Order: sequence, then C-alpha cells, then structure tokens
Amino acid sequence: MALQWARPLVAAAALHCLPLHAQATFIAPVDAPPLRSLQAYAAPLNAVTLAGQRLVSVGLRGNILYSDDQGNSWQQADTPASVDLTALYFIDAQRGWAVGHDGLVLHSRDGGRSWERQLDGRQLLALWQAATPAEDRQTAAPLDSMNFPLLDVWFENEHNGFIVGAFNLILHTKDGGKHWSFWSHRAENPQGLHLYGIRGTGTEVFAVGEQGLVLKLDRTQGRFNAVKTPYHGSYFNLIATPDLLLVIGLRGNAYRSTDGGGSWDKADTGTSASLAAGTVLADGSVMLVSMSGDLLRSRDQGNSFQPVRIPRPTPYFAVAPTGDGGLVLVGNRGVRVVR
Repeated sequence: MALQWARPLVAAAALHCLPLHAQATFIAPVDAPPLRSLQAYAAPLNAVTLAGQRLVSVGLRGNILYSDDQGNSWQQADTPASVDLTALYFIDAQRGWAVGHDGLVLHSRDGGRSWERQLDGRQLLALWQAATPAEDRQTAAPLDSMNFPLLDVWFENEHNGFIVGAFNLILHTKDGGKHWSFWSHRAENPQGLHLYGIRGTGTEVFAVGEQGLVLKLDRTQGRFNAVKTPYHGSYFNLIATPDLLLVIGLRGNAYRSTDGGGSWDKADTGTSASLAAGTVLADGSVMLVSMSGDLLRSRDQGNSFQPVRIPRPTPYFAVAPTGDGGLVLVGNRGVRVVR
C-alpha cells in the first residue's frame, strides 16, 4: 500500500499577548473552544469514523477534524470545549455524538462540521448526586471526584444510546441525548472496573473493560450481565456485527464469538502488542491496529490476522476506511492515510 500524509486546510488563529498589567481570566477547558491550528491534523487523535462519505476524528484538547476528500485534507470543526475527546459514533451521515473527559458529551447534526454540548461533568455530578442516596456516596467516592472520564459511545438509533467510562460508569438516553440517566447500578460489575468500549448489533449490546470483563445487555431485565471469557486481562475495544463479536485487548489478545458470547475462540493476531481498535471493511475483512503500530487484517471472520506492512509505524488508536479503498489511521502523531 502507498502512503499519503494528510494535508491541512485550516487557518491558524492569531495569538494575542496580554499586556503585562492585565490579569487573565481563567476559563475552564470545558467552556473554552479549542485553538485553531495548521498542525491540528498532526496532533494526537483518539478516534476516527465515517459519517456517510465524510471522515470525522476527535482527539486531545477538544480537537475535532473532518475530511471530505478521503483523508487527503482536514478541517477543524466548530466545537465549544477543549476537553480531551476519546470516542465518537454516527448513526447516519448527519447525526453523531462525541465524548471525553469532564463528562463531556457533544452532538452534531451536520455530519461533524459543528457540535453542541449535551452534557458535562457539572451536570453529570448533579445527576449522580440526585440519583445516589447520601449513605451510598461514600462507597462510590471515586465518582464524586474523578471528573467523569467518558471512554466510548454507541447509539442504536436517533433516540437510544449508551456511554461507558471509568469506574463502571454507564449512561443511557432515550431521547437522543437531551436527558441522561445512570445505569451503573444495572451492571454486573461489583468491583467498579473501567469500561472501555460499547457496541451493539441487532438486539444485542456488549460492553468490555478491565480484567476480562464483558457485559451483555438483557433488554427484558434492563441490565448488563457479565459474560465469561477465557482471558482475564483488559479488553480495550470490540467489533460487533450480526455474525461476529470480536473483543480485543492487552498483549495482542483477541477472542471471537459467533453465538452472542456463549462460546469463544482465541484469534491468532500474530502480535503481542496491545490492540486498540478495529473496523470491518466493505469486503467483510477485519482490520485491527495496535499501540505498537501494527496494522492487521483478517479475511476469515477474525480467526487469524496477517500484518499489513507500512513504513515508519507509530502507535495507532483507531482505524476507519476512507471510502475509496484506503484506510485512515489515527494516533499520537495525528492522521495517517494508507492506500
């Protein structure tokens, strides 16, 4: 595959120096838009996805970028906060959600060009306090001071969605994010383990986290029940399709299930590097990326993976198809396009 680096199309913002006698007013990152920069495409990015034919990526300091030419050039979106963003999900070409630290939830109605705040840590803390009896707050003390790191988001449709995060944090909405409720008490996770990923397919919804934790939604009971897997290390992400559930994590470990988590087979990834994310391509093949720069491809439904050789690999945190046969990789050095 040939390699092409993304080129920016954003304008740099002018930097204004305060007079020595002026006293700067502190604005919390959750209230301050990110700086605009010619180098935004090269800054650390944590997630990338397709919204229709548009690519959208999120990263540190609130940066959200989008590309309308298969990743060749990128523009910065309009967004209200400079909090680190960790994940995003689009249900169609226009409507998407992004989440991050400080309990920040953003929503876009125009394919990622602009974003509005739906929730932040101040509102989330108030919701938690209202939903948690005073006598129970001491046992859940981390929630009261952790700034609510949100680590993944998934929506079933324009109404129903879930967010997961640190310390067994689970949020649910039934109205597209206008209102959120805590579902942490509805999960079989007594140790309060971190939850790193959530995805659904058909009627099934799964979440993954620390110490081999896999949760499956029981819609009848309205709760997440633990699913036993052969591995007891952390799972960082998952791929869910009607025919495949693939959970991936530490030391190159990946396990696949074709019966909704009833049984598991270990996938041969060929790497000992921690696996960060994956995607399914138009031809049905599965692509994974690792935190050591591996790009791995499976053509047999996740049974085995073969390396895709690219020059100068760096840690990657997410991968998405470009829409024209290429791939976009994002990580600690920003965007990389592989064709």
